[in-house]
Amino acid sequence: MDFTFTEEQQAAVEAARAVFADVAADGVPSPALTPGAVADDFDRPLWARLAGSDLLSLVLAEEHGGAGLDAIALCLVLRESAKVLARVPLLEHCATAMAVQAHGSPELTAALLPGAGNGSLVLTVAAHGRSGHDPAELAVTARRDGAEWVLEGTQTAVPWAQSADWIAVPAHTGEGDAVLALVARTACGLALAEQVSTNGERFAELALDGVRVAATHLIETAGAWESLRQLLATGTCALALGLGEGVLAMTSQYTSKREQFGFPVATFQAVAVQAADRYIDLRAMEVTLWQAAWRLDAATAGAGGPLPSSGDVAVAKIWASEGVRRVVQTAQHLHGGFGADTDYPLHRYHAWAKQLELQLGPAAAHEEALGDLLAAHPLA
Repeated sequence: MDFTFTEEQQAAVEAARAVFADVAADGVPSPALTPGAVADDFDRPLWARLAGSDLLSLVLAEEHGGAGLDAIALCLVLRESAKVLARVPLLEHCATAMAVQAHGSPELTAALLPGAGNGSLVLTVAAHGRSGHDPAELAVTARRDGAEWVLEGTQTAVPWAQSADWIAVPAHTGEGDAVLALVARTACGLALAEQVSTNGERFAELALDGVRVAATHLIETAGAWESLRQLLATGTCALALGLGEGVLAMTSQYTSKREQFGFPVATFQAVAVQAADRYIDLRAMEVTLWQAAWRLDAATAGAGGPLPSSGDVAVAKIWASEGVRRVVQTAQHLHGGFGADTDYPLHRYHAWAKQLELQLGPAAAHEEALGDLLAAHPLA
């Protein structure tokens, strides 16, 4: 079997590295020193460079102006973005665009995908429910009213909702699978309340009070929301991996230069063992990530496995949540007091790591889901 990435996927990585090369992780005020959000908007100049490099249209089909690549390619780009803490809604935007492309009506794809591909429209998704712990599709109800649907409910922690043009909102009808509504940020009956994430970014609580959505802007395809949720979780694992790799590289550089008793601390056995353990964490995060991303792409192509793809996604998120936490904690320890200096970017990585650890459920939640899945699908 050939486990190397394709030429197209490797080209996407090179393009991403070129775009992110000049991004500074400490380009905005520190979340540790800022009472509210670190900025009112995401990094628009970086967003424009992503659009100009065709990275926003990476996963769109050629008829929509894209390169037609897959979830693996998206995860490769996300991995690079996290190494520099890129402040853009790349995961939410691209994942939502993929869901619209796969399941949306012709009217919806025509309205959103061209703008999504060139960056003139920004997409995000409400994926955390009312509290961040309950299923997102149960937080909002959808009922049909003639040629429209009416949405009622609340979603919390919606990334960059104030800056997005369209928000994907999962909802339930009381029967069957969840539906997915694409709601304009300016829709009548939609209210946004200010929230701030763990890493200092601007989030919002979404309150939907009789929001009306045209039938063409609502996706009823069975499994559409579940597929999007799994892609978001897998993309979060890619972000955690990239962040962890960036932190371990930062730690390696610091411990190679910092001396005690006339020797670099990196040569001390206790330091080397801790760094090696975190390297093992990163390799486990990597292999489970690519397994999950491959299963998502295989499921899209109609291929199956002994367990549904949600099992592979759960395993990847367990490793990502636990692994990225251990990586940043060890990095703080090996940096000593310097790691707590707010003029040094490590504390920013720690805040982002905590956000990614809990995003779409901590390890314990995915362990419980994996246990239920194994009980329902006993392996021969």
